[in-house]
Amino acid sequence: MTGAAERLYGRIAGLLPSPADWRPARRSPGRDLIAGLTVAVVALPLALAFGVGSGLGAQAGLATAVVAGAIAAVFGGSNLQVSGPTGAMTVVLVPIVHSHGPGGVLAVGLLAGIVLLVLALARVGRYARYMPIPVIEGFTAGIAVVIALQQVPAALGVTGEGERVWQAAGNALANFARDPHPVPIAMALVVAGVMLLGARWRPAVPFSFLTVVVATVVAEAAGLDVARIGTLPAGLPAPSIGFLDPGAVTSLLPAALAVAALGALESLLCASVADAMSVGERHDPDRELFGQGLANVVSPLFGGIPATAAIARTAVNVRSGARSRLAALAHAVVLAVIVFGASGLVGRIPLAALAGVLLATTVRMVEVGSLRAIARSTRGDAAVMVLTFAVTVVFDLVTAVAVGVGVAIVLALRAVARSAQIEQVPLETGDHGDEERRLLAEHIVAYRFDGPLFFGAAHRFLLELSEVADVRVVILRMSRVSTIDATGAGVLGDAIRRLEGKGITVLLSGIRPGHDEVLGGLGVADHLRRDGLVFPDTPAAIAHARTLLGLPSAPPPTPVLAAPHPDVSPRTV
Repeated sequence: MTGAAERLYGRIAGLLPSPADWRPARRSPGRDLIAGLTVAVVALPLALAFGVGSGLGAQAGLATAVVAGAIAAVFGGSNLQVSGPTGAMTVVLVPIVHSHGPGGVLAVGLLAGIVLLVLALARVGRYARYMPIPVIEGFTAGIAVVIALQQVPAALGVTGEGERVWQAAGNALANFARDPHPVPIAMALVVAGVMLLGARWRPAVPFSFLTVVVATVVAEAAGLDVARIGTLPAGLPAPSIGFLDPGAVTSLLPAALAVAALGALESLLCASVADAMSVGERHDPDRELFGQGLANVVSPLFGGIPATAAIARTAVNVRSGARSRLAALAHAVVLAVIVFGASGLVGRIPLAALAGVLLATTVRMVEVGSLRAIARSTRGDAAVMVLTFAVTVVFDLVTAVAVGVGVAIVLALRAVARSAQIEQVPLETGDHGDEERRLLAEHIVAYRFDGPLFFGAAHRFLLELSEVADVRVVILRMSRVSTIDATGAGVLGDAIRRLEGKGITVLLSGIRPGHDEVLGGLGVADHLRRDGLVFPDTPAAIAHARTLLGLPSAPPPTPVLAAPHPDVSPRTV
């Protein structure tokens, strides 16, 4: 075996499941099974709604949740993540259905899965974290609006045609004005309203499932004239590749690349959310791409649409007490039982009720506080967010991400160029070895930032700080930061939370006034300010650190402290 073949074999072996993946399941299998059941109850109406919204029908949504959910649970890189059809993916699929039909969507899913497998083998997963936060918030808000517009025809009980979703929604409103049907819109609004109010009143109760059940029972009992999902075949269709037309692969490849990019981005972001919500969890980004790729290769064979990790279902999974992959796998098994045993009942669900579920989902997708914080941070970040949002709604998601990232790069380079300056720095003299050893012995470590802290450089800092060990106080020196954006500030806040989660006290020193406005606008380190843990310079911070640790006070020397930087590995002293 050649060296290249050995490396490829080793890389593939590193992406495959191992017995260690299931050790956490042995500690509390009952909690995982209960969490899986809870997630399945929440996921059922969403899977049906996203299947209908994609244009392939409710059966496609269920097949995706079962097949992709099970495969991603076993092969993915996160212990807590739940995968299936999502609203963001539906937004991308609707134009493909119009252009290439249902077979085109299945072929795109399979091709996207192959692309994700290639990305996993190429170890590209680690680079997804460089996505700027304003772009993420912008396209998330845009997706929410697009999904809401997609539900207008079903909520009004009419049809709507148009190349763009806003055109179809406008046509649906015109059709409704000519021949209004009050029952569907009333049902959609009631379902959405109960879900939103119920989530505030009792977050642990699956109101999406309950409202759909009640709406279906009422519609059946009262004989309401509303459109239904329709008859669903019991079970999953037999595996088939009849949808894959070799001659159409070239024309479908751009759409497949777009679906793969969205699947990778959403899955890795969701995995990061799962890590942040739990204690001690850390996903493998390349293995996550591998699991999602394999799920998308297999799912279309059973009539499923492209899948990705779902933040809402993952959050429910974590909050329900999940500790391992068993919960996500149990969720897929429960949905499979429903597919095989209750497809007739599922077919009676009114489309207006599912439209209400998705309308409530879109409202919960938008974090108003995050949007306001970014709008207050810097003009550049606000402009990137608004531009990404507008392009998502008017054109499409892939174009929006490309435009948003491009503008963010230009603005970041402009900020770096403006912050560049020539500065005379006196040479440091003397041997600081004794001081370095003293600080290490006192379990104090300090990091200095040199240069910009923006979306292209911030995440290395976060990963490096995550490895800090045997330390009781960390001092983050900010005086040499030349520029900071919303992503850099967000990553800084994430690092502070992770360090504090390990029981480490964090101190900040030397924050510039302009940078303090960005941090304050995003609410970063507000608790440090309240607790008196922000200092004008490093010597004061070191003195306070020694006081916190009950050490003898001493004139704090100027330490030789290096810090995370895109081109420099940090030293701790």
